[in-house]
Amino acid sequence: MSALSPLTPRQASQWRRHFVYRTECLKTTWKFRLAILIFVVLIASLTRGFWIPSLGRSLTCTEEVGPSDVILVENFDPYYLLFERAAALEKAGLSARVLVPTEASRHDPEVANTVLQGIAELMARVAQVQNLEIIPTRMIEPISLNVAYQIRDFLTKERLRSVVVVAPAFRSRRSSLVYRAVLRPAGIHVYCMPVLGEYTPEDWSATWHGIEDVTEQFIKLQFYRFYVLPLARGGSAAQARITEP
Repeated sequence: MSALSPLTPRQASQWRRHFVYRTECLKTTWKFRLAILIFVVLIASLTRGFWIPSLGRSLTCTEEVGPSDVILVENFDPYYLLFERAAALEKAGLSARVLVPTEASRHDPEVANTVLQGIAELMARVAQVQNLEIIPTRMIEPISLNVAYQIRDFLTKERLRSVVVVAPAFRSRRSSLVYRAVLRPAGIHVYCMPVLGEYTPEDWSATWHGIEDVTEQFIKLQFYRFYVLPLARGGSAAQARITEP
C-alpha cells in the first residue's frame, strides 16, 4: 500500500479558505485620530457663536398667541414660571380658563394625584391664576403624545376650538409639533408660548445643567419628529408602547 502523499501548499490553501481568510487593511494612527479630534474641537469652538444659538432656537417654538378658549399649562415637571406666564395671558384677556394636565391617581384615573394637584394649585395661587382647572391625565408612554390625545378628547367634549400651549422654551418646539399634529385634525387651533428660564438660546452652554437640558430635549425632539409622530399619522401610535428617552 502506498503512503498518502502530503498536501501541497496550494491544496492546503484551498481547504483553509473555507474557515479563515487573510486580508489587508489600512488603519489610521493615533496621531491622525488625535489631529482630527483637535480639528473638530477647534472648528466647534470657532463657530460656537453660530451653532449654539441656532441649536437653542431650533428647540423653541415661535411665540404666537391670540384670543383662545383655553390656556394649557404643560405641567409634566412642576415649573412656576409657566403658571406666572399663564396668569399674565389670563390677565391680558386672551382666555378666561387655564387648564393644567396633572397625573391621575393610580387608584382612580378620573381623579388627579393629590400631591401633584396640591403643588399645581399652590403655584397657580402664588402666580394669581384666577380660573384654574386641573385635568387628570394618565401618563401612558409616549407620554407627550398620549397626554395630547387626552387633552383633545377634553377640548372636543367641551366644544373648545382654540388653545394657547404654555411650555418650557426648550421643550416648546416638541410640544407645538405634538399638539398641532393631534389637535388640528379635530379643528382646534393651537398657539404656542415658550417660557424661558435660567438660560436662553444664546447662553445655555454656560452651565452643565443647560447642556444636559438642551441635549435631552434635542434627542426627544428628533425621536418624536421622526418616529412617534409618523406612527401617529399612521394611526398606530396611540396604541404603541414606545419608551420615551
